[in-house]
Amino acid sequence: MTPLKEAALETPGQPVHIRVAHVSHVFDADTPRAHQVLTDINLDFAQRRIGIIGHNGSGKSTLIRMLDGLIKPSSGQISVAGHDTVTAAKEVRRNTGFIFTDPDHQIIMPTVREDVAFSLRRSGLAKPALAAKVEVALEQFQLTELADKPAHLLSGGQKQLLALAAVLITEPTLLLADEPTTLLDIRNTRLFASLIADLPQTIVMATHHLGLLTNFDRVVVFDEGQVVADGTPAEAISFYERLMDNTILTSGFRK
Repeated sequence: MTPLKEAALETPGQPVHIRVAHVSHVFDADTPRAHQVLTDINLDFAQRRIGIIGHNGSGKSTLIRMLDGLIKPSSGQISVAGHDTVTAAKEVRRNTGFIFTDPDHQIIMPTVREDVAFSLRRSGLAKPALAAKVEVALEQFQLTELADKPAHLLSGGQKQLLALAAVLITEPTLLLADEPTTLLDIRNTRLFASLIADLPQTIVMATHHLGLLTNFDRVVVFDEGQVVADGTPAEAISFYERLMDNTILTSGFRK
């Protein structure tokens, strides 16, 4: 990969450089339940659209959460735009947005409008400017008619759109998404895909929906806590499908 000059996370439109160096992780270390989920991962990301795929338990979600400092590596180092995700976690999170699988994990306020506005509580914007920015976000994510509805009574697809609006209104430079369409139907999955397609942010997304990655710049395949393929979407997805076919055959099942 061509090295990318380190840039401040605030730099708009420029890919955020992410380095993962010799990262391993063990859950419940030093206990009888110890389980190694990542082993000596080395990655250097300098693209704007990066997909991570792998079967359940392969380690992809653990890595995504490490990029935001939600999980600390047992060993190794991760840097985002030159900022260490452990020692400079606050700086990393200040300019990073995270979309969880279940949007209920990040919806906080009673109504849709209040939840979007809550993300700007530390923005320093005057009330009129804040309110105007919230209205623009509601319209962009097709939430205007739902603005005063109870947030937790929305459909799954509407909740995920709300989560995306609440994250993107802060204008992060890096968007991390951990299987964001798992709970969505086909219509809402396609809507989510269309909304993120033209975003200026660098996006790193773990997903089982391989069709979402067709136009990504790079896709990495995880298996048993290790990187087993890394390339274009076509190359990586083809490898992953062959890997899953072989897994099914060796486990005694047939399609």
